[in-house]
Amino acid sequence: MADRLPQLELANQLCFALYSASRASIRGYGPLLAELGLTYPQYLTMLVLWEATEPLTVGDIGARLHLDSGTLTPLLKRLEDVGLADRARDPEDERRVLITLTETGQAMRAKAAGIPERVFPLYGIDVASAQRLIRDLTEITNSLTHPRQG
Repeated sequence: MADRLPQLELANQLCFALYSASRASIRGYGPLLAELGLTYPQYLTMLVLWEATEPLTVGDIGARLHLDSGTLTPLLKRLEDVGLADRARDPEDERRVLITLTETGQAMRAKAAGIPERVFPLYGIDVASAQRLIRDLTEITNSLTHPRQG
């Protein structure tokens, strides 16, 4: 057997811990989102739209969710097909598509309001730990998406 290299053991990989936690977290949301008829990516998109104070472009939503338009467009079409969002060409720039919530999509916000408090206990940590973890993960994401030169 080769010499043991702890740096190459799966249990020592930050990327695998993040990957596993992400998959488990998404699975935890599954049953709650099924009650709303949403997938996890649709839920994240709805969160962005619920925060918006004006129509958003596909690019705006993609930037917030770190998704490209090829991934986002079918998702937005599905939200439109089920009556939660509207897509329309920007009258000022026909190349841009503007996304707005329908009344049904806006009303869904109240139904979804309890999801975070229902899923939070699955994480097994307190609120302060969760807030620290969010900050740390955001910092990791920012570091990986905007590497510092130097």
